[in-house]
Amino acid sequence: MLGGLRVVGLTAGGDRVAETRLGHGQHPDVVLGAAGWLIESPAFATVRDDGALELGYRVRELDGIRPRAQAVPRDPGVGEDEVGEPYQRVAAYAVVTSERGLLLTQFNSQTHVSGDWGLPGGGLEGGESPVEGVHREVWEETGQRIELGELLAVQSQHWVGRAPAGALEDFHAVRIVYAATCPEPADVVIHDVGGTTSDARWVPPDSLGDYPLTASWRNLEVLARLRRRRADEH
Repeated sequence: MLGGLRVVGLTAGGDRVAETRLGHGQHPDVVLGAAGWLIESPAFATVRDDGALELGYRVRELDGIRPRAQAVPRDPGVGEDEVGEPYQRVAAYAVVTSERGLLLTQFNSQTHVSGDWGLPGGGLEGGESPVEGVHREVWEETGQRIELGELLAVQSQHWVGRAPAGALEDFHAVRIVYAATCPEPADVVIHDVGGTTSDARWVPPDSLGDYPLTASWRNLEVLARLRRRRADEH
């Protein structure tokens, strides 16, 4: 990310009580925990004048054991002595809903999760804000115009694995996830020909369980909650 990443802790009243750099592979929980603060919810994701991306969190004083960095997982077949090239990818996504359902996209064979489904969105371009990026990506992948709502989550995931082209990477994914609505949902159109999207669909909420989601999206609370609610109704 141009200018790097920074995490900011905010009190309930909006006062800044912590601010620090988020290095490659670091998790906001651990970084703010080291400063004595416990994350309660995400607050904002904005680009500063110097090009740094600030990730703001509502926090409270930590009373207990500070979060610790976890061991970095490795993909099957990657030896403990193999060293990957550091690569940090910051991306923005949206949980888009409309009268036609939830908007999902399917990954193609350019990825390691071909056939699985996820949320529309993708990597930020140089100097692009998360808001700009998610609007662009949703349009490119699905042809929909959206209205953004609240910031739902910021995921930080670190692992060592091979890229689809075969290069070994020490990969740090930062995913910024917004709620969004689509006032005028239309049939999907994939404009980003040659990208990683093979299909996109409006999925009725009661059919969400029929679509295999990637692990990162299965663990997103808003989607897990929607799947549980639909399961309970049936």
